[in-house]
Amino acid sequence: MKPQLIIGISGGSGSGKTFFANQLTQHFSKHQIGLVSTDNYYLPLDAQVKDEQGVENFDLPEAIDHQRLCSDLIKLTSGKSIEMKEYQFNQKEVVAKTLTTEPCPVILIEGLFTFYYPQLSKLLDLKIFLEAPEDVMLKRRIARDSHHRGYSLNEVMYQFEKHALPTYKKYILPLKNQANLLISNQHGFDESLPLICDEIEQHLKIVSRQ
Repeated sequence: MKPQLIIGISGGSGSGKTFFANQLTQHFSKHQIGLVSTDNYYLPLDAQVKDEQGVENFDLPEAIDHQRLCSDLIKLTSGKSIEMKEYQFNQKEVVAKTLTTEPCPVILIEGLFTFYYPQLSKLLDLKIFLEAPEDVMLKRRIARDSHHRGYSLNEVMYQFEKHALPTYKKYILPLKNQANLLISNQHGFDESLPLICDEIEQHLKIVSRQ
């Protein structure tokens, strides 16, 4: 198995992690870079912690099956492909796709708690933290969850104020200082994206010579 560069992308809900990761993958072939989203490791609905109002809190570290996530990443680093069901955010009418990630020279892992789980954090060669103001993150979450995931505005506001924001301040923001690169994503990341692409291209050149 050729050397891999494992890149972790973290940040608050609505900071642009998934969009940034997808933008990176579009610059390379599927044989060069593989993407793993921690969203696809959510535990079943009946296993989620409920708040004092009886509402499931998906913005907790316990919401993710991090043991299976770490196990899958170890498989990737040992040259084995992994499969997972695409998480549909409890949209019961949507049939979940089966996603396959092949072992590649570069693996991207994106999600809220990418830096949080010690076993996962140790696997990362490069840590990227995306920052955005709270009002910007809220606007993006409203656009995403109400338009694409079927949540009402009241549900989105409740989850952001009661779940997402407290989680960001308690579990995610304190780990910002672990990052090798901080990216401000208030208006986009046209300047930072080429920097990461250059880093990946350098790694691919080294791998190709081995």
